[in-house]
Amino acid sequence: MSLPEKAFPVSWDQFHRDARALAWRLAGEGREWKAMVCITRGGLVPAAIICRELGIRLIETVCVASYHDYVEQGQMVVIKGISEELKADGGRDILIVDDLTDTGKTAAIVREMLPNAHFAAVYAKPKGRPMVDTFVTEVSQDTWIYFPWDMGFTYQEPIAKGGRS
Repeated sequence: MSLPEKAFPVSWDQFHRDARALAWRLAGEGREWKAMVCITRGGLVPAAIICRELGIRLIETVCVASYHDYVEQGQMVVIKGISEELKADGGRDILIVDDLTDTGKTAAIVREMLPNAHFAAVYAKPKGRPMVDTFVTEVSQDTWIYFPWDMGFTYQEPIAKGGRS
């Protein structure tokens, strides 16, 4: 896998708006969620916003490592699974939250654990899109999303002078 050609930097403000937009869409489902399962680490930030907006109090994590060097996807490893209590009924009335579904590999692993859960992501790429029930924004597969927690405050070269973002 080569480096993506397009950059999509996301500010804290934009991510907060997008996560709230996802909460609005989920509220429109008219469902009462028993619990939320967030996929770490990226799902932690939208999970905090969405659980607040939807009044969800029971939050669980599932830890799947996939991006080992932030360029190549390595072997998928489940570091922490989901409690048996939440897996009952295949996860019916459980909300799964992540920041992004990229290739769909992580989502597929979690979907296998909770086949009846509702999967929501803030952003989706075409390969991962079929794994998600609700999302806010689709970006092209060759786009790398730079999340605010991955960025620092540094000078950015203007595009006309060779800057990439």
